[in-house]
Amino acid sequence: MRAALNTTFISLRVPNYRLFAGGQLVKLVGVWMMFTAQDWLVLELSGDSPGALGMVTALQFVPVMVLTLWSGRLADRYDKRKLLVAANAAFAAFAILFAVLVAAGVVELWHVFVSALLLGIANAVETPVRQAFVSELVELRLLPNALALSAATFNIARISGPALAGVLLAVLSTPGVFLISTVLAVAPVFTYLRMRQAELHGTDRRAGADARVIDGLRYVGKRHDLLLPIGMMAVIGMIGFNFPVTLASLAKIEFNAGPSSFGLLTTCLAIGSLGGALAGTRRRTRPGVYKVIGAALFFGVFEFAVGFAPNFAVAALLLVPTGFFSIYLAQGANHRVQMGVDPEYRGRVMALYVLVFLGTTPIGATLSGWWGERFGVPSSIWAAGLVSFVAALGALAWQLRASGERLRIERRSSRRIRLAVTPVVPRPRSASRAHAEPLAHSGSGVNV
Repeated sequence: MRAALNTTFISLRVPNYRLFAGGQLVKLVGVWMMFTAQDWLVLELSGDSPGALGMVTALQFVPVMVLTLWSGRLADRYDKRKLLVAANAAFAAFAILFAVLVAAGVVELWHVFVSALLLGIANAVETPVRQAFVSELVELRLLPNALALSAATFNIARISGPALAGVLLAVLSTPGVFLISTVLAVAPVFTYLRMRQAELHGTDRRAGADARVIDGLRYVGKRHDLLLPIGMMAVIGMIGFNFPVTLASLAKIEFNAGPSSFGLLTTCLAIGSLGGALAGTRRRTRPGVYKVIGAALFFGVFEFAVGFAPNFAVAALLLVPTGFFSIYLAQGANHRVQMGVDPEYRGRVMALYVLVFLGTTPIGATLSGWWGERFGVPSSIWAAGLVSFVAALGALAWQLRASGERLRIERRSSRRIRLAVTPVVPRPRSASRAHAEPLAHSGSGVNV
């Protein structure tokens, strides 16, 4: 047991990574409290409008769509730690300003829209830089574990934040939740400042050195092993990952539940997500493409099922495996991209990943809110699951065609069936696939 725990949390032995994880955990608990209270506030101010909720979510991510590639360029040119201090300080300042408006009792719906946009600008700079910065905190052999623990930290916050917000909304009301969450949001500023710069594993860079966005895009375009997960996550991130819009509407409109029950739905999703994150902490190598695609297929199936849940309890139960495969998929795709990219391109490539995964949210959130208002909230969920499943099937077909492989079914026993992948005709690897893994051998596959 002790050996397993040491393996799971091995990156926490690195002092700089401990500071990073601790600061992120405190901040994210506050952020999830803030977003939970914000969703409830929007529904109250808009008369239970899923469209307004979709608009707020969209405004949070419009800056990601516009600024992320530029932020990736900054990450490849300048000191990531200093960039993160500035971005987190800006986020905290915007959050404090909005909390004062709420506490003063003068907040209006347009204030929420403006606040969402400002917080989104700070996040658009911070997210790709933070994604690339993890590789500077630990040595390469610890990178999969560090990335998995970062995902686990995110989901611990996603469990505790909404649950705590649900309780505090009932006890302290909305202004109290916003005031507490803004205090927590300042934490990363201090943890980044306390890091030991001499112990960072940074790549050599010269301030102002050329790091063009177009070069990063061309680099990805020549890499099938990067292009496939990025392309698949562009669709699933835009359509399938709209839970901030759908869960609040599902709880309040479909099930007539209160804020604590909404927090419970988000917590169930996050419990599964935490399990998915911890499942990846023992990973030591780059995840295979079929493992990532398999997680996408399962995610689509379970999200589709949530849309047909007959009551609150069934929806809560189904959100646990949905959360598991959502983060196992996102984490696997992230690992596959991060661990396959050359260091000098990491900032720009991770910015592109963030752009397609999060930057497409304005489109998906707006579409989800519009669909929910016209065809019902449940249909917006099962339709998203269906689209995610089809996107995963498309990625599978693309990979099989590009690799010359074939799927076959193996029966291991009366109770176990295995999907295996075997090469049909070995193909010479072109220069554009120089970083891709060798063709999968017989016996690689997924148990179902």
